[in-house]
Amino acid sequence: MSRVKQRPGALAVHLLLIPVCALTLYPVLWVIGLALTPHSAHLSAGLWPLPAHASLIHVRELLSSRNSSGELIFIRQLINSLVVATATTAVGVTLSVTAAFALSRFSFPGRQLGMSTLLATQMFPATMMSVPLYAILNRLHLLDSLAGLTIVYATTAIPFCVWMLKGYFDTIPRELEEAALVDGATQGQIFLRVVLPLARPALAVTALFSFMTAWNEFVLAATFIDDQTRFTLPVALQRLVGEYQTEWGQFAAGALLVSAPVMLVFFALQKHLVGGLTAGGVKG
Repeated sequence: MSRVKQRPGALAVHLLLIPVCALTLYPVLWVIGLALTPHSAHLSAGLWPLPAHASLIHVRELLSSRNSSGELIFIRQLINSLVVATATTAVGVTLSVTAAFALSRFSFPGRQLGMSTLLATQMFPATMMSVPLYAILNRLHLLDSLAGLTIVYATTAIPFCVWMLKGYFDTIPRELEEAALVDGATQGQIFLRVVLPLARPALAVTALFSFMTAWNEFVLAATFIDDQTRFTLPVALQRLVGEYQTEWGQFAAGALLVSAPVMLVFFALQKHLVGGLTAGGVKG
């Protein structure tokens, strides 16, 4: 009887979610249709976003575009984004996980002040920090370089990652570490073999956040990078929007190519995004 009573309610929920999903996916289908339209000099005014005759001409033009030196410029910019996002993720996760574990497990002078300072840095927008960061990079001769951009992205991602990982480490029972100490494990072994495996969901979320932040950021990249061969993909897409003409087909194709790596990373980490690996680890 209960299942019979639930069916009308479930049916109503599904009927409500269908138009909501359609409205959500429509802009995505519109971008896909624009990228697959052979001639997109003018934006389509039809309600159906997908073209009758699809073509990959805009994708081919974008991937085969070359600069004055004959270099495949979009491929080079794609590699730049991959290098910066991967390096930012590696640096951010490595530094954040050690700092978060120390803040979660140890008491030392300046602990509360350090946590408050990390939290306070999240109140400042990127545009406000661009001027002092520009001066610092200029003094270090790191302007117009991927290394300088990676350092900037890592410094903006670390505070958030530290707070997120610290909160997750607080949920891991200390009894697991105490049991490992009784068995003769050192603090380093506890951290590597007990804590990190249990913190895999938090590490996955932290890595995904760091990668997406570096991959999608535009303001700082456009401010610190002037060389076209060192552009990241968001800056490269912005340059397709000209003063007198916009290559909408190539812009849509580039937007799809920019979104693809983030989707792949998300699907690769989705099985680790659900918490609760520590449930049942301690009897009581």
